Amino acid sequence: MAVSWSPYRLIAPAGPGGKLNVFIFHRVRAACDPLFPGEVDRPAFAARLAFLRRWFNLLPLDEALRRLDDQTLPPAAASLTFDDGYADNLTVATPLLQRYGVPATVFVATGYLDGGRMWNDTVIEAVRASRGAALDLRDEGVGLFPVGTVEEKRRAIDALLPALKYRPAPERQRLADRIAAGAGCRLPADLMLTGEQLRELSRAGIGIGAHTVTHPILARADAAAAADEIAGSKRALESLLQADVALFAYPNGVPGKDYDAAHVAMVRRAGFRAAFSTAAGIATVRSPRFELPRFTPWGRTAMFALRMARHLARAGDLRVAADAPPR
Repeated sequence: MAVSWSPYRLIAPAGPGGKLNVFIFHRVRAACDPLFPGEVDRPAFAARLAFLRRWFNLLPLDEALRRLDDQTLPPAAASLTFDDGYADNLTVATPLLQRYGVPATVFVATGYLDGGRMWNDTVIEAVRASRGAALDLRDEGVGLFPVGTVEEKRRAIDALLPALKYRPAPERQRLADRIAAGAGCRLPADLMLTGEQLRELSRAGIGIGAHTVTHPILARADAAAAADEIAGSKRALESLLQADVALFAYPNGVPGKDYDAAHVAMVRRAGFRAAFSTAAGIATVRSPRFELPRFTPWGRTAMFALRMARHLARAGDLRVAADAPPR
């Protein structure tokens, strides 16, 4: 359903002056998680979809990019994206997307399909399952973390994820595995999509884009490995879906920190037609098609509405999406 009037159309008009908002999600949990009470769950996602559907013209991402190029965007144009490839994108988010008639695109890290688990989820689930009073990583130069209560677990996770994120990928995984071993229990192996679930997403009309194979910080990988991660995710998805995969999202996605011009060139050479960062901005006809911005303004609805208005007014002033989760 097209939105004929929206307060946002005043600062995001149609046509040549059009502005495209691209919103970022990761997980949509079935219910509130005590460790992450602020993260999006089913009721919160439904409320956000209702808000977005009322005030924005929501477009499939590939159509939105085509209309951006053609300068035929509707007013208050927006698209929804999800990063990483969580199973709840199908089981929780997709039924709500269908109920509200909202299109979306999922950017998939292909190495975690069929039972894989991202390093950050290994840390999260190990800390969640920990029965001890503390997690001691002082000999690794990481620290000592009390984990006896839900609040202590939450603080430990908030400290561990940024402490590990920019370490070399093998060291990061080793530390995550050590934390998991200390938990002394089996961690979930069903957080990410399976290959069949990915095909089901595609059959449901959800767009599929690439997000590398193992979600490395590309700027911390050597050039050959980075190129393989980028091109390999495209090949894997196209093999699974038997369809062209044209869109890419940089892992973590901070320009100049998580990827640079060399990686932009790799994405072009791999055959993608556009790519997305996590710089908070609005895409316009002048935006580089291989460094398109995305925005994460989530919060209570009234605050979201105000932040969106400020954000649209600052279109072109790219900033890192500071409240994006540590993926």
